[in-house]
Amino acid sequence: MRNDTSVMSASRLLRTEALSWLSALGNVSGGESHGLVLQPLWDYLHQNHHDLLRSPLFPVALSVTTYFVLVGLYTVLDLMAPTWPSINRYRLHPDKPVTWPNIWSTLGVTVYNHLFFIFPAAVAQWLWRPPTPLPSEAPSLWSFFLGILGCMVVFDFQYYLWHLLHHRVPWLYRTFHAFHHQYNQPFSLVTQYLSGWELFSVGFWATVDPILLKCHCLTTWGFMVFNVYVSTEDHCGYDFPWAMHNLVPFGLWGGAPKHDAHHQRPGTNFAPFFSHWDWLGGTNTLPTPSGYSASEEPDERKDND
Repeated sequence: MRNDTSVMSASRLLRTEALSWLSALGNVSGGESHGLVLQPLWDYLHQNHHDLLRSPLFPVALSVTTYFVLVGLYTVLDLMAPTWPSINRYRLHPDKPVTWPNIWSTLGVTVYNHLFFIFPAAVAQWLWRPPTPLPSEAPSLWSFFLGILGCMVVFDFQYYLWHLLHHRVPWLYRTFHAFHHQYNQPFSLVTQYLSGWELFSVGFWATVDPILLKCHCLTTWGFMVFNVYVSTEDHCGYDFPWAMHNLVPFGLWGGAPKHDAHHQRPGTNFAPFFSHWDWLGGTNTLPTPSGYSASEEPDERKDND
C-alpha cells in the first residue's frame, strides 16, 4: 500500500510539474516572448535617449527625416534611370523621365510647406503639448504590429472619404486638391506636393489615430514611419518586386500602379493604401499598359475634374 501511495504521489507531483511547465511554455510562446523581442530595444532607447523621445518635437522630426531620406533615394533613382536600364525597367513610365524642372518645382513646394505649415505646427506642439510619457514596458510584438495595422486601416478610411469628397465636390477639388493633380504621372516628390489644407488633414489623422487607438508610443512612431514609407512608395512611379502591392496577396494593397492610375483617371482608386473601399464603392480600377504610355510629359500639368 505504501508503495502504491508513493507512486501515486510521485505521479501527481510529476503531472503538476508538467502542467506548470506547459503553462509557462504557453505564456512564453503566446505573449511574453513577443514583449521580450522589443524590450531590449525599448530599454536602450529609454535609458540613452529619454529626453529626446519625450520631446513633442520628436515625432515631427522622425516623420520629416524619414520623408526626406526616402525622397532623396527615389530622386537619385529617377536621375539614374534614363541611363541605367536595370532601374528604368521598373519605372511605370520608362519613356517619360523625371526632369530637373520637375524636381525643383515639387521640392520648392515641399520646402514651402515645411517652413510655413509643418514648422509652425511643430513649434506650437512643442510649446503646448506636454512631454510624451514613456512607459517602462515595451509593447508586445503582436500589439506593435496590430496597432500599426489598426492605424493604417483607420487612416485609409479617413482619407478615402476625404479624397472621394474632394473629387465629387467641384469647389473642394478646385480649391484644395487640384494642386496635387498637376502631375498626372507622379514621382516621389509629388507625395507632399499638396495644398495646406490637405497637408493639415493628413498630418492631423497621422497624429490623432494612434491616440484614439491608445497605442504605445513605440507603436505610434512605427506607424508614422511606415505611413510615410508607403505614402512615398505610392507616388514613387516604380513597380519594384519588393513593393507592398507585390507582397500583400489578393490585390488588397493598391500601391504605386493603382495610385498612378488614379492620377490619370481621377475618378478611380481613392483609397491611399488598401483596395477594399474602392471595391465596395465601385471606384476600383486596374492599371493598364495603355495608362503607362500616356501622351503627357511628367512635367506637363493638367487639372482634372
